[in-house]
Amino acid sequence: MKVSAMLFSLLVACQILPVTMHSAANRQESRGAHAREDYPNRDDHVWLKHTLAWVDGRGEVRIDYRPVHLDTLTRDVEPIPPKTRTY
Repeated sequence: MKVSAMLFSLLVACQILPVTMHSAANRQESRGAHAREDYPNRDDHVWLKHTLAWVDGRGEVRIDYRPVHLDTLTRDVEPIPPKTRTY
């Protein structure tokens, strides 16, 4: 791997890490691979939403959310309701 590609990968990782940390800290539940010991259960009533994040020029992270659409785009496919993963 060339040095420029390695530096680019490092730069991207350094920008993504704070976004991931802030997003995880804001979500007060456990969902799939995103498990927290202090919030062991999934909470669809509060947290069935997508996390959006932005980083400004100073490195400050802003978090917002958008709703999850549970309906399909066609009547040919039945929607699948959310459920807790069990293994």
